[in-house]
Amino acid sequence: MNSHSDVKRAVGTRRLALAAGVASVVAASAAAGSGAVAVDAAGSIPAASTADQSDRGGRALERPFAMPGYTERDDNGALYVGEGESRFALRVNLLTSGNRLIRENQGLLAHVADVGPVTTDGSYYEVRISSDDRTITPERLGALREILANPDAWSPDQVREARDLLPGLEAKYEQVRRDEQTIVIRFARTAPNTLVGSVTALEDDTTVFLETAPPWSEPSSYHVTGDGIRASSPGLDDPDLTGHFALTPTQRPDDGGAYASMDDLVAAMEGEPAEPGEAAAALRYSLDADETITFTTSVSGAPRATAAAPRGEILAALDRAEARADRGTLSGSGPAGRSATAMRSAIALNANYDETHRNRFLVWGWGRGGAENDTIFTGWDSAWDAIIALTVDPELARQHEKDIFDAGGPRYDQLHSGPMHAYAVKRIYAATGDRELVEQAYPELADFIARLPEWDVDGDGLLEAPYDPDPSKVGNHLGLDDLPLYAAAERVPKDGGSGDERDNTDLTDVALTSYYALMAQSMAELADALGRHDDARRYQALFDKVRKAANKTLWNQEQGMYLDRHLDGRWGQVITPTIFYPLFGGLATDGRAERTVRENLLDPEKFWGEYAVPSISRSAPEYCANGLDRPNASTGYRYYIGWGQENSCEQWRGAVWPPMNATVYDGLKRYGLDEAAGELAQKSTTMWLDSWDEDSWFPEYFDPEPGQAISSAAVDSAWRYYTWSSVMPLMAVHELVAEDAWGRPGAVTFGSHALEGRNTVDDVRVAGHSYAATVSPAHTELRQDGRKVFQAVGGRVVVRDFVPSARRACFEVHADASTSLQVFGGGGAPRRTTVGAGRTEVCL
Repeated sequence: MNSHSDVKRAVGTRRLALAAGVASVVAASAAAGSGAVAVDAAGSIPAASTADQSDRGGRALERPFAMPGYTERDDNGALYVGEGESRFALRVNLLTSGNRLIRENQGLLAHVADVGPVTTDGSYYEVRISSDDRTITPERLGALREILANPDAWSPDQVREARDLLPGLEAKYEQVRRDEQTIVIRFARTAPNTLVGSVTALEDDTTVFLETAPPWSEPSSYHVTGDGIRASSPGLDDPDLTGHFALTPTQRPDDGGAYASMDDLVAAMEGEPAEPGEAAAALRYSLDADETITFTTSVSGAPRATAAAPRGEILAALDRAEARADRGTLSGSGPAGRSATAMRSAIALNANYDETHRNRFLVWGWGRGGAENDTIFTGWDSAWDAIIALTVDPELARQHEKDIFDAGGPRYDQLHSGPMHAYAVKRIYAATGDRELVEQAYPELADFIARLPEWDVDGDGLLEAPYDPDPSKVGNHLGLDDLPLYAAAERVPKDGGSGDERDNTDLTDVALTSYYALMAQSMAELADALGRHDDARRYQALFDKVRKAANKTLWNQEQGMYLDRHLDGRWGQVITPTIFYPLFGGLATDGRAERTVRENLLDPEKFWGEYAVPSISRSAPEYCANGLDRPNASTGYRYYIGWGQENSCEQWRGAVWPPMNATVYDGLKRYGLDEAAGELAQKSTTMWLDSWDEDSWFPEYFDPEPGQAISSAAVDSAWRYYTWSSVMPLMAVHELVAEDAWGRPGAVTFGSHALEGRNTVDDVRVAGHSYAATVSPAHTELRQDGRKVFQAVGGRVVVRDFVPSARRACFEVHADASTSLQVFGGGGAPRRTTVGAGRTEVCL
């Protein structure tokens, strides 16, 4: 045993020691049977079948496969891919009493009333679809009632508008509630190519359709038969192969038909004239309250008569799959730990199939609607999506990031896209050992970072913000839209450059420079992994240069923060969370990092409070109602302005943006500021769970004040299911256990100084192992593959750079009190020591 107390080290400059031989250290995940059930030739479901041996997160999709919800606009259906890349889709559609067809994501998403459980491997999937699109909510009505109850706090026009609007909206809301129809859709994957499913109506006189169609307008042939629907399609990769699809319900439909086009199919479902044909088909059912239909679907390489499993066996299979949904996949319990389960369902809902590059990927926000969202988004959003997926399903993360580079690599108009994807690739490599991804990504990333010096106007190693004449886009180079930070930047004509048409400005950008440093260090590590040691030294030298320049030029001693600065020496005047980005990029010294956090982040007059972190300091004139000529005195809706209006708290005048919070959190963890990191994780997770618990939403951004009415944009369908939102609960999961972004390959970090209560998480996969953690104020325990490997009793601990070993494990522990440690392994007695409060390097 060897223990050294209070060992000081420059945590901010820790770098992941990636090595070319990491693949031998980070083993691929061992395949684990999902325990799913298959339908045999006679149509029955064996009680203990192991036909589907697909690993949850352990390997790529193999053909044929069937996956619920894996096309961009079909949260209400499933994707089937057969021989030669033949493809089919199933949708479950609801026809409302007003004859509105709720069918695909462009119009469907607002109608998704509840989500989960959902798993990324498709073993279980459940969503609830409602005719109520929730455009009129109790919160909306309450806002208008607030105006009428407190007329002196509002302008005469606002009072008059509220008086005019409220009666009609109340009547419409009540009518929507009376006419509400809801269906529950469930799928269970019983074999790689087979799904069983059910649809349950919760009200009488509910009309549903089982629609089958080509998912991407591909040539297919669909026919209604006596026992369901059959279809065939030539393989896109091999036309000599033909895939065959079967939908076999256990109940006869009221009617059904096959149609000449998708337009004809939709017309027929809406009761309009339609031309018959073979392009798509549907079956119609009229259901009473609590009535359930069941069905079997499959894709195969040959046409065959597939009997439907008996109704009772399908329902039993669905129930078993639901009961197993949390086994062998990310889940958790406790005040914050339960967010792991919800986050897994959210990510699984947004997991899709790239029909062009044949990868799984996560669809970014904007409601997954519109043509641009039918392919992967190559901006910075998707880098955070990959980092979330790495905790949920490492194979999904790997395929998602591979898809970025199959699609041409990170987009350059977002100058932080390259740095963020370099960071994501680094983390995926460290956790999975996927050298192939590094080899694919490296050339694109090297080209990206080589272009960034065109934003260094004076050649000092620090980057200036690009110029945009549109006031609503001044921060678009970092996805910060109209953040007031950049309003004072003055145009500087660009001399030369990479061909990017944007001019320079005179504003040295702390955030952009921090991303530049992050990318330089990430590239050094990736170069080392590929054996490009000269490249690694060059990138490390670049990081060192930028770090030195930032501390010389951008540190404002008086205000205790790294701050944007004009080239003539004037300091930026707008304070935003970008002052914390030098921690994320590794630019800060330890002392300056600690002061920046203590004097700014933790100050409730600036960034702290119940809802944190606002996108601009609470003390700034631009924050929320601070800039209004006549702030209202409402207590129920503190910053609410008027019905249907964007208010000044939204967007970049105070809204809490998940990726901003995640950037701050990762910087805090990098510098070992564990109490602040834990508190931010708690706040972020609580905000996310409030939205999830109440509405099953995971929105693009959050209001920064308790009691604030959500803006019209935030309840629009485009913002309800935004993938990057899940970085909010990801912080709590990472407080419990995660791959160590700043440690050795295959290492984990675990434990929290701040999460409330007792929290658990299961099946966080790192280096081919499954980790589970239990964390409470006086007890921390880590299990690897079901075996206890670490225990701490007495105080709160955060453990870093931990790799379980039967002989000797060396790691850092940060304790808040005297704590007894035990490390288990090798079959002998546990190795023990006691550490005091503070940081200790331990070898046991």
